[in-house]
Amino acid sequence: MKYEKQMMLLKKVQEIQFVAVELNLYLDTHPCDQDALNDYNCAVEMLKKYKEQYEREYGPLINFGHGGMSGEPWQWAQGPWPWEL
Repeated sequence: MKYEKQMMLLKKVQEIQFVAVELNLYLDTHPCDQDALNDYNCAVEMLKKYKEQYEREYGPLINFGHGGMSGEPWQWAQGPWPWEL
């Protein structure tokens, strides 16, 4: 498949993002759980690295905000869209 590597990296971003969100929700009710806080910080760092790698190789994940500045502001609209992979 043409976009197999892109799909694998996007899936990794989604998986790590899920972990980070779940840990964040857990920490809302267990703010003193140091192990969970360490896991959350690790997940956030991993997510940042995977997002940076994805955007470096395939372009922005979002059209504004955390996607960063670009010399081509409409680069996010250049396919394929995530649901086209």
